[in-house]
Amino acid sequence: MPLLLSRLLNRLTRRITWGLPAELLLFVFVTSWPLMAWAEPGERIVDPGVYWYWFIVTAATVGYGDYAPTTTEGYLVTVYVVVGGIVTITALFARIAQMIDKAKGLRMHGHGTLKVANHIVILGYTVGRTERIIDELVADEPRDVVICAWDDQAMEHPLAHREGVHFVRGNLTEDAVLGRAVLSEAVAVLVDARDDDEALKVTVAASHNRPDVHTVVALHDLAHARTISRIAATACCVPWHSIEFITEEVQDAGMSDVYNELMHHSDRNTYSIRVPSTLAGRTFGEFQRALGFWNAATILAVRTGAKPDISPSWSDEVQVGTTLYYIAKRRLRTEDLERYVDRAERALMFSERELLRSEWH
Repeated sequence: MPLLLSRLLNRLTRRITWGLPAELLLFVFVTSWPLMAWAEPGERIVDPGVYWYWFIVTAATVGYGDYAPTTTEGYLVTVYVVVGGIVTITALFARIAQMIDKAKGLRMHGHGTLKVANHIVILGYTVGRTERIIDELVADEPRDVVICAWDDQAMEHPLAHREGVHFVRGNLTEDAVLGRAVLSEAVAVLVDARDDDEALKVTVAASHNRPDVHTVVALHDLAHARTISRIAATACCVPWHSIEFITEEVQDAGMSDVYNELMHHSDRNTYSIRVPSTLAGRTFGEFQRALGFWNAATILAVRTGAKPDISPSWSDEVQVGTTLYYIAKRRLRTEDLERYVDRAERALMFSERELLRSEWH
């Protein structure tokens, strides 16, 4: 018996529509008014201007008591109205619960259309790897990320517990699926496919759907980057194995070009030099100013102990024997470093003297 009632309730719940509560309420109103007129003839409660008010208050189970029946038959009609109101309210909340469950199901299974903007779309899902990518993307500031997975990659939202992470599932080469991920409002797209052939197909679809968005394609073999450029000229191809490289390019467009220029194609190179005893007591800022102004060089890091210090504060004092790592067109000798620091100091002193002579000082 309980099983039968449960099945009946589930069947009725599935058939509930938004119109059913209104239909129930209208039916009870239409049938209860003549009954109340028969039970309470001549009473004010059955007047058209009063009965609708009494009906709503009673059906809502509020019951102010300003109007009430006086006969047994009137009490029975009141019970009928109260029961009808409870059934109507139950049907209404059942419909709301049904709608919430449906929306939750669509979200969990990646079939719903998202409402996001200025987000990052990741096309492709790999257990563990995608989680690491998202951790890197949201490390500096919270942002919405949409995971788009093939049907065989994830059946349900893999990160449903994380706020700001959304899920879409389907054929990633179809415009309808990319539309549910709101690619039109994304600030960046990462194509993180299982192989380079899949990456090519997904890039074609993404470029067709949104050709102007910043697109990053993770490739297992960068030799395929030329093929990608033929169908998405602005897409940036990066090595699949370097998650840090990928996330930096997604967040800061052109970062991979900077790295490539530093490592392969630039007319500058990276060098190192030790600070001599003749330049003791100088700060990092003094060395940076000297090399930048007189040699168009940039100091990237210093090393005093076991690990280098990347871009230290300009006010930090650089000890004798510290190694300076810099980018320049040529390698500097110790005497070059001494000469540039001396020039920078004399130029600064000259500027201070000019400042003292100025009228506004």
